[in-house]
Amino acid sequence: MTLRTQPPFRADHVGSFLRPAYLLEAREKKAKGEISAAQLREVEDRAIAEIVKFQADVGLQSITDGEFRRTYFHIDFLEQLGGVKTDIPVTIRKPDGTEELAPPVIRVIDKVRHAKNIQLADFQYLKAQVEALGLPALTPKVTIPSPTMLHFRGGRAGISKEAYPELDPVFYDDVAKAYGEELQSLADAGCTYVQMDDTNMAYLCDERMREAARQRGDDPNELPHRYAGFINKVVAHKPAGMTLAMHLCRGNFKSTHAAAGNYEPVAEALLSEMKLDAFFLEYDDDRSGDFRPLRYLSKDKIVVLGLVTTKFGQLESKDDLKRRIDEAAKFAPLEQMCLSPQCGFSSTVHGNNIAVEDQRRKLALVVETAREVWG
Repeated sequence: MTLRTQPPFRADHVGSFLRPAYLLEAREKKAKGEISAAQLREVEDRAIAEIVKFQADVGLQSITDGEFRRTYFHIDFLEQLGGVKTDIPVTIRKPDGTEELAPPVIRVIDKVRHAKNIQLADFQYLKAQVEALGLPALTPKVTIPSPTMLHFRGGRAGISKEAYPELDPVFYDDVAKAYGEELQSLADAGCTYVQMDDTNMAYLCDERMREAARQRGDDPNELPHRYAGFINKVVAHKPAGMTLAMHLCRGNFKSTHAAAGNYEPVAEALLSEMKLDAFFLEYDDDRSGDFRPLRYLSKDKIVVLGLVTTKFGQLESKDDLKRRIDEAAKFAPLEQMCLSPQCGFSSTVHGNNIAVEDQRRKLALVVETAREVWG
């Protein structure tokens, strides 16, 4: 076994990091009209330069901008697609005092199109910061929400019947074309690593979410296969030389989750049918189920095991991580595996209930464990 020279890397990560206090303060000032968008961007630039160095120092090869320019991992991107309208999610306080994020309303109100380059300027800044470190083994990574989010939340009712009297194939083709144009703009700027963050395939492992899909008129057994075809339409537009991965997320808001369940209901569609290069799967606790679904992993794919939680500060045992990797290797080849935290540390601007130093300790653990397992 050897360390990989192409993404995903043996020690990888999902993408987001806790925002520094000065960045949160600047965002508040911008919301109050006290500073301009350009002034906020200068503060974001400073924070991104710091988080790039942080990732390199801890030993990671894939480097993100921490998603420091975003409030929400999904809305900030999707609302910039032509034909898409989004609403800000609402925070709900439950009877036990905990908070959860109500799903945002995402509506398709017109033909979906790539109205502008969404991530290009952000990637160019990230790439410049990575190159400034002078370490050739580093790869800038861009994270974007999965296109399935334009369908799953609202189903047929969330997509304009005027724009799309029939969804198949025109709606899926239009979205795939828009994503393809975004990927091409990134590739033209030198981007070789993009990850799509997808809650919906993971939500289809949860019986409550499956029932909600039924109530919207969708078949939760059919949806994973439909989404596999949808994603493959995007893959058909993927630029040569680009790694396109997907992260499955069960919810990540202030250390809470929204869904639970074994991957079995989606495993075949996900790991056999989707023509993506890699899959980041959450496996940090019992709500993820066992590793048997990995038996569907195609021979040309990589699975990144998210064994280290980002929700709580307690550090995992290296021996436990190695034992769990051994368990996973009973169902898929060790050579086709990598290691990462289960999610980002801050999928929304609010962040998980974890200390900045815990971020470093957990990522260092991932790097050390990967080196010992894969060489």
